[in-house]
Amino acid sequence: MTWGNHSVMMQFVFLAYPSCPELRVLSFLGVSMAYALIITGNVLIVVSIQAEARLHVPMYYFLGSLSGVEMCYTAVVVPHILANTLQSEKTITLLGCATQMAFFIALGSADCFVLAAMAYDRYVAICHPLKYPLIMTLTVCVRLVVASVVTGLFLSLQLVAFIFSLPFCQARGIQHFFCDVPPVMQLVCTNSHFHELSVLVAATLAIAVPFFLITTSYAFIAATVLKMHSAAGRHRAFSTCSSHLTVVLLQYGCCAFMYLRPRSSYHQDQFISLVYTLGTPMLNPLIYTLRNSEMKGAIGKVLTRNCGSLRV
Repeated sequence: MTWGNHSVMMQFVFLAYPSCPELRVLSFLGVSMAYALIITGNVLIVVSIQAEARLHVPMYYFLGSLSGVEMCYTAVVVPHILANTLQSEKTITLLGCATQMAFFIALGSADCFVLAAMAYDRYVAICHPLKYPLIMTLTVCVRLVVASVVTGLFLSLQLVAFIFSLPFCQARGIQHFFCDVPPVMQLVCTNSHFHELSVLVAATLAIAVPFFLITTSYAFIAATVLKMHSAAGRHRAFSTCSSHLTVVLLQYGCCAFMYLRPRSSYHQDQFISLVYTLGTPMLNPLIYTLRNSEMKGAIGKVLTRNCGSLRV
């Protein structure tokens, strides 16, 4: 099934949804609650950063950008999952599948690169504090975020164009909730190691390269912090990085498990995919707010201000 000799309106069928009506309702309610928490938490972070002038610094600019990317990232697949959960026919066209995968991979990759930019910001702040205002200007921050999105989109378009140029088998059942790379690759009627290697290379560029940049930044950070004579200074430096490190480990652990493996090792990984599709964007606001007093204070002010205006 290629673009040249088959209609782009040809349909795939999603097979991972529960068939039991009770389970479908429970799944719908669970995903709806998770999605509501994702939107609420990330919107609160973005609004709080915009409202509080003291948060107009690079670290929080990147955090706001990460929240914006993750809201878009989940919006690509979660509404579609909710609609399919209640529908009897859970289908998607070839063009729709390619479009969904392209945006999902692009925004997921952008998320990884924004995390790398956040690690670089912490590296400059801790290792070169005197030069920090000169290096991390607003222009540099904007360029890093834009470069993250553009790079993610470029890698995604290359990968999706390659996958959907391959011959597909007659079986059109996708063992998943949405069009992700591993389950769609299961439908490709070729055992060529070149095709499998090409997908792994693209995944490596989108996942392993940002992770390498993050680990390099934190290696320099650790070396600098360990040289500090003040225990309070070391604690303060590590505390500014702890939330970011927690998010990185959660995000990259799931992504590496899903994508950085040979195609022959993919099985039923729907649960892992739900963790990085719903779990990580839902936990990120909690991680950043619970471990950050400035963020908690800003969100508290926004909520108090809005509650006060509603009473009036």
